[in-house]
Amino acid sequence: MIRFHLVTLFQEACEPYLTASILGRAREKKLISVDYQNPRDYVENKWGKVDERPYGGGPGMVMQAMPVVKATEKALGKKKGSKVIIWFQPGAKQFDNKEADKLAKYDDIAFVCGRYEGIDERALSILKKVAPVKVYAVGEAVYTGGEVPALAMIDAISRRIPGVLGKFDSVEENRVAARAVYTRPETITYKGKKLRVPKVLQTGHHANIDAWKSKKQ
Repeated sequence: MIRFHLVTLFQEACEPYLTASILGRAREKKLISVDYQNPRDYVENKWGKVDERPYGGGPGMVMQAMPVVKATEKALGKKKGSKVIIWFQPGAKQFDNKEADKLAKYDDIAFVCGRYEGIDERALSILKKVAPVKVYAVGEAVYTGGEVPALAMIDAISRRIPGVLGKFDSVEENRVAARAVYTRPETITYKGKKLRVPKVLQTGHHANIDAWKSKKQ
């Protein structure tokens, strides 16, 4: 079982996705687990304030280092097994299927989900002493927080665990798959025009079907 840990201010933004459909069933079957640590629980001021103005000026606010560090330390705790910390950064190495394969071998994966203008860089320096840190970008866009990239990564990693998908062959990158897919009925009509499923997909000739799919990739 892979244990996913989200260090986030917004558990409520993550939990609906992680309890639905395939990932929800994977949690029920104890193929994966998900827990949360909120940096706000580790601040040392009475207001629960986790952000401050950036040194050197600039817009917005920056998350303080120590609440993030303490939350991540708590998430990983003293658990036995291999651990890794995921840090998000625009322009960093792109997360892809090969990286998902590598991460699926870890026992504990902690995702540090920043907000506002980011996290005090000293948190990254400290966390490198807690566990190995991998820095990723998920797509080329910039998001308002790390929760969306974390959810995407959890999804991609989880599908590689035997038993999470109905059939392990459903992992598209492990089989010949086309972007174009079809299902019943064989013919649909829209505004008088008939749209049919390609004949090759109805033949049962696997070599020809795989050749067709390869062209469609």
